Amino acid sequence: MKNFGLIGLAGYVAPRHLKAIKDTGNNLVAAYDTSDAVGVVDRYFPNTDFFTDQSLFETFLTENKMDFLTVCSPNHLHYRHVSQGLKHNLNVICEKPLVLNPAEAYDLLELEKNSGLSINTILQLRLHPNIIELKKRVVSEMNSKIHDVELTYITPRGKWYHTSWKGDISKSGGIATNIGIHLFDLLTYLFGGVKQSIVHVHQANVAAGFLELENARIKWLLSTNSTIVPNSQVPLRSMNVSGDYVEFNSGFEELHTKSYQEILTGNGFGIETVIPSIEITHQIRHTEPTGIKADYHPLLKSIQNRLP
Repeated sequence: MKNFGLIGLAGYVAPRHLKAIKDTGNNLVAAYDTSDAVGVVDRYFPNTDFFTDQSLFETFLTENKMDFLTVCSPNHLHYRHVSQGLKHNLNVICEKPLVLNPAEAYDLLELEKNSGLSINTILQLRLHPNIIELKKRVVSEMNSKIHDVELTYITPRGKWYHTSWKGDISKSGGIATNIGIHLFDLLTYLFGGVKQSIVHVHQANVAAGFLELENARIKWLLSTNSTIVPNSQVPLRSMNVSGDYVEFNSGFEELHTKSYQEILTGNGFGIETVIPSIEITHQIRHTEPTGIKADYHPLLKSIQNRLP
């Protein structure tokens, strides 16, 4: 049994990590958050020591032997908290995105190398059954086909989303990072490295563009706005790959647990794996949108009158 600490216990994604730690037969010894709205922990680990003071939490980490630190804090704090985990001689599991910019990723790669510890992140879509099957097909066609892909990922969020840190691009990285990071990872995993990236629209609740990879031409759209989809068919999470429809609206329930199982057996997704998606989203964030032109996602046409 491994002993875990966790940062970000009050966050949106923390319950998935609590379940994964529990389901893999491990124990949450201590947790930290600036908010004390953490009653969810009683469902999994009622005896966990909880701290709202970071210095007290770090003292606890120093004085008690643990194996892993799980980081579920806001995105802009990931670099700091992952580094702290290494400082306390802990392997780290960090919720995506690992960091917001490539420079931080390369810094962590060096820190990891010097520590002899491991840093892994959660890329649960790679473990989705539909994606595993698609990967087999794409690999079999690697040398004979360039795929035309439409990626549509619409996952509605309420007004709270834009009021919270998630609505602050300096903290979340914006929609392309906070919502899209695992999708861009998925695309490079399936279709190879980036040849060209064009951003058509990049706003608080919708982003879209064109991505040319080694083996695919991709029109992508991400949104937290449910009104984008005709007939309110949301959430809508799908890819059209050369005419074949792949959906991932369901099948997420056990993927964090599966991720932990892989990490604990030495098969997790490390820093070098996630650097390409961090580079893509960093580039999107710092690119001036062109507007709706050329190879754009078809849904953009239906909302163009609502775009500034």
